[in-house]
Amino acid sequence: MVDYREILRLKSLGYSRNQIEASAHISHHTVKAVLDTAESLGICWPLDEKLTNAVLQETFFPGKNVTPTIYAEPDYAWIHRELAKPGVTLTLLWTEYSEESRVNGLVPYMRTQFCDKYRSWARLTKATMRIRHKPGEAMQVDWAGNTIPVYDSVAGDVSKACVFVAVLPCSCFAYAEACEDMKTENWLLCHVHAFEYFGGVTRLLIPDNCKTGVTTNTRYETVLNRSYLELTEHYETAVVPARVLHPKDKSLAEGTVKFASTWIIAALRDRKFFSVDEVKGAVAEKLEELNDKRFQRRIGTRRTAFQTEEAEFMRPLPGVAYQPSVWLQQTVGNDYLVSDGRNKYSVPYDVIGKEVSIRLTRNLVEVCFNGSQIASHLREAKALRDPIVNPEHMTPEHRKYLDCNADGFTSWATQVGPKTLAVVQYFLSAGREQEQGYKACVSLKKLSDHYSRERLEKACSRMLEISSTPSIRNITTILRTPSPSVVSDSTGKKASPSGQFAITRGAEYYGNGGKSNG
Repeated sequence: MVDYREILRLKSLGYSRNQIEASAHISHHTVKAVLDTAESLGICWPLDEKLTNAVLQETFFPGKNVTPTIYAEPDYAWIHRELAKPGVTLTLLWTEYSEESRVNGLVPYMRTQFCDKYRSWARLTKATMRIRHKPGEAMQVDWAGNTIPVYDSVAGDVSKACVFVAVLPCSCFAYAEACEDMKTENWLLCHVHAFEYFGGVTRLLIPDNCKTGVTTNTRYETVLNRSYLELTEHYETAVVPARVLHPKDKSLAEGTVKFASTWIIAALRDRKFFSVDEVKGAVAEKLEELNDKRFQRRIGTRRTAFQTEEAEFMRPLPGVAYQPSVWLQQTVGNDYLVSDGRNKYSVPYDVIGKEVSIRLTRNLVEVCFNGSQIASHLREAKALRDPIVNPEHMTPEHRKYLDCNADGFTSWATQVGPKTLAVVQYFLSAGREQEQGYKACVSLKKLSDHYSRERLEKACSRMLEISSTPSIRNITTILRTPSPSVVSDSTGKKASPSGQFAITRGAEYYGNGGKSNG
């Protein structure tokens, strides 16, 4: 018999294969086969004394010398179920198996034989995933490669609905959802819905390297999208992205994605949808069919496997669902406004020219600078013509013009008096549009900075007495005239004490022969 123990001992001492062949007098083919098999099985020196050459031969080359067995055959299905439980290892199960075998008067397999036989059974029954994933450990997520067409019955255009897929590797229980696009907000919202569908949270998230979730993923570092990081913190989970160009890292997700493409997307190929909501409903129906479909090589369904083997190991959901948010970076312009892509919102004017972080949720727009929140607005769902401005964000000069609108001018004039209000109403109605009178209204308000409201009201009253077309120039003249009984208008006319206009020429005019010096 080949001295397998000696081969492994010499290997541990650093001998090359050629040196082992010469020392142990064993063929090159045998040495290579033993070392390769030992490496694949994780067997290395030092070995347990119970691992004799006979045991090693059966481990390395099962069935080479077939003899009637006296060993207790393990219950591999039971091992498989127990192994799925947290903290349970093959070594622990072998120990329990050995004790039970001896109690029953049977001979147990050695540990390496026990483990090898189980792994062989798992490979044959396609039940290998639980060797790598414990229940409740991971959720693998991805976007399906295929899309579902959505038709616009009015315009005749065709858009595409995307399908998000999440898989629990242990039970193969799946979640799928149709979305109008693959943007960050939908990516995050689908995660929230998946956790709610499963009724709990996994310890790990394994996404593909999509930009909506992972910014950078190299052999040295993984940088998550800020929004994705917020989600993981809220649900107390961690993201371990699949390595680039290593599809085996998410093989089950990809397999289930393909399965979903067949049993969900392809199954809907003959249906015509006219809205994303219709697609959502159809995908939800097909998802239930998928999870209730019986395994081909295993007992039960995805749903029963989840309920019996994995549900109890899921972490509980937080009390409040995560509100998906999207982070943007923008440099504040001279108008001290930032945009959510649909509307503009104000920020304090002292951050003009600075880069700020913008957090967008479905209902809020939050702006941060140097780690501190500096502005918050309710997010408008529809596009507005004018920006949303907080007066506290405006410069002192701009704040003066905050009320530069018809309502603002009218409100101010009402506080001054009825005659001032009448003048403002004339300015606002004189042109084709109200905005044409804003300049005159602003000038009238400026006069209140130099004259009391009482005096401004009297000036407007006098203006209306002498003319039905008031002007800022004439009102200013009235305010500057010492005596209100003598008023000069823009034409050079003077009002008589009775209020009637007359042409009055002074002595200077007649002293020059009727010629004006002007």
